[in-house]
Formats: sequence, structure tokens, C-alpha cells
Amino acid sequence: MTTSDQIHFDAIPLETKAGAVAATAAAGGEDVARTFDDFFRAFETYRDVNDARLAEIEERGSADALTLEKLDRLDTALDATQRRLDDLTLKSRRPQRSAASERGQSSQAIEHKAAFETYVRTGREQSLRPLEVKALSASSDPDGGYLVPEETEAGIMRRLSEVSPIRAISGLRQVSAATYKKPFSVSGPQAGWVGETAVRPETTTPTLAELSFPAMELYAMPAATASLLDDAAVDMDAWIAEEVETAFAEQEGAAFVNGDGVNKPSGFLSVPRVAETSWAWGSLGTVATGEAGDFPAIDPGDRLLDLVYALKSGYRQNARFVMNRRTQGVLRKLKDGDGNYLWQPPTGAGAAATFLNFPVTEAEDMPDIAIDAPAIAFGDFRRGYLVVDRMGVRILRDPYSAKPYVLFYTTKRVGGGVQDFDAIKLLTFSV
Repeated sequence: MTTSDQIHFDAIPLETKAGAVAATAAAGGEDVARTFDDFFRAFETYRDVNDARLAEIEERGSADALTLEKLDRLDTALDATQRRLDDLTLKSRRPQRSAASERGQSSQAIEHKAAFETYVRTGREQSLRPLEVKALSASSDPDGGYLVPEETEAGIMRRLSEVSPIRAISGLRQVSAATYKKPFSVSGPQAGWVGETAVRPETTTPTLAELSFPAMELYAMPAATASLLDDAAVDMDAWIAEEVETAFAEQEGAAFVNGDGVNKPSGFLSVPRVAETSWAWGSLGTVATGEAGDFPAIDPGDRLLDLVYALKSGYRQNARFVMNRRTQGVLRKLKDGDGNYLWQPPTGAGAAATFLNFPVTEAEDMPDIAIDAPAIAFGDFRRGYLVVDRMGVRILRDPYSAKPYVLFYTTKRVGGGVQDFDAIKLLTFSV
């Protein structure tokens, strides 16, 4: 059996396991560790096949079609196993609620939780309405919905931070007003060196400007059956949080990347872009690959190093790459001058893959590699992008619009935008 055949047969069980993502429900620590081992072995096989592809190109000028097919299958297997690992890690982080934890709540919180569950299951709001009036919940009413209990809201926000890729790496601010305004200094106070006894010249006052982050309404509408609502064993708080997390995360992810600011947050790719050599506040600096729609054939990794060092050292300490899965698949094949792969798999369950020793965040709403596309972002997103959450998640029970199902119209208000334009740089695939 040839080395190539051995690689092919070794890859088969890994691809089979990776394809069974949806069929596996266990999320224990043992399953997470086993999946991580599968992922690491798959990457080792991927490297062997890619090395074989490069050797064939050097010998014959092109790679064998069978080798390319193996590489594509392994690339798909790596992506599927990574998704499975992410899902299992997320499930293992979800805290188990218990009666002991509920005993730590105030009597008012317990009363509100019980009244809210009665409203969700039966639609009876008599006990819930006076509690919200007492709490001065002016933002909720029978027509606009009722505020979910604080524990449920905290569960939704915690899940969103784990599922939504840009939210997970950005700065977060919770507000009670409709808009969050943040002042910043356009020109700082004058400063300089003087002698010990020299006259101090009068300094100028700083010039301040203001960034505004309005909170826009985001909604989801999960449906429940009568049997689900009648089942007392079902935790309705957890069910609502699980149902809305994916819908909220998908909408947030798209808006935080590409949002135009009209009835949604402003995404960082909607900010004006200029070449890094001409950068000014209010725009994001870009580094070009020098090849339209692709990396240059010679030393493609150098363009990524240019992107890294376009960022100031104070931002690089906590910087990361942001790209979609297809772009990451291209970066997996890149090597340095010594033949070492620039992309490395996660070092453990729950960790991120790294590129040039910086973590990689997958955001599927980032553009693919194409002519002039800003397909790769690099920066300190904690300082560069701000997500603003208005306090309160509301639910309106609707048993009429989709009989026999009961709809739960769930809304929250969220905003976002770039808060430090020097903290994020983009790689564009242009000349």
C-alpha cells in the first residue's frame, strides 16, 4: 500500500465521524475530549495530504486530481469536526439550574418568575401585570409584551455571548436609555518639555466629539405546541433562551459585520475604508495583497505580516484575526519559509485556532476572497467595536396567528458600531 493510499484510508473514519455531527447528542467531557482528538488527527492527515499536493506541483507542475479531492474532503471534515467541537463545548458551559440556586433569589424575583411562567403556559396575565407596575416597568405592557425574569434575560445574554462570534470578542455596554453616547478626544491637551524654572506656556483645551450608538429592536418568534406548554417538566425559561439564541445570534452576527445602521447596528465593514498609509480617524485602514482576488504566488504570508504590523503594538497584544470558514480553509495551506504551517489547530477544547500565533474567530458573515473584498480583519475588537444592549427582553404571547401553535414574540434592543477606528485593520484582495 502506498503512502497516498494509507492517507486516504486513515482519513475515512475521521470524515465519517465528522459527518455525524447532527446524530451525536452527548455533550459530556469525555465526548469533548474525544472530538478534540479527532480534530487534531484530522489536521495531521490534512498536512500530509497538502504536503503531497505541494510535492506533486514541484515535480509535475500540477497536483493530482485525487490528491485535490482528498484535500477537499479533509478540509470539509475539519470544518465539520470544529463545528461539533464548538457545539459540545458550548453545551458543557451551560450551567445547570437547581432549586438551591433559586433559593438565593429574592421573594419578589421568585414571585415574578412564577407569574411569568403562568403567563407563558396559559396566557393568564393577572398576576404578572401588577408585579411589573410595581417594578415601574414602563417599557412593557399587555400590547408590547412583558419583561422576562432577570434570570431568563441573563441566560439569553450569556448564550448570545457564547454563540455570536463578534459579540464574544467585542466590548459590551448595558444601558437603560435608547442611545448610548460616548465622548472622545479629537485632539488632546497640548504638552511639551520645559526647564525647571522656565515659563509654562498656556495649553489648549482638548477638542471633544461624540460617538452615538442607538439600540435597535431585534426580534425572534419561537413556536410551541400545547403539549409542550402542558408539560410541567419542561423548563420554560431555558426553552425560551435556547429557542431565541440562534435567531438572535444570526441576526446580530450579520449586523455587527455588514449592518448599515438603518434599523440595525452599524457593522465594522460599513465604515469607510482607506489605504493604511492614508488612514485618518473615522475610517478603517486597509492593506492590499497586491493581487486582485487572491494572494500573491510568492510569499503570500508576507501580506498577512504586513497586516499584523499595520496595527500599533498596544492593540496587537489582544488582537485576533476575523474571517469566514472558507477563507480560513485557504489560510490552512500557507507555510513560512521553513515549511511550517502558519495556521495551527486549537490547543484544547474551547480554545481557538491560531494563525501567526494570533487567535482566529470565524464569522460566517465576513466576505469570501474576491477582487477588492476585505475578507480578513485583524485587530483588538474589545477596544475597536462596541456592542450596546438595552436592558430588558420582552415577550408577547400570541395564540391566534398560527393556530394550533402558540407564538412567543420576543424582542430585545441592541446597537453596535466602531468605537476606536485605529484598533481594526483589513486585508483587501486588491492590487
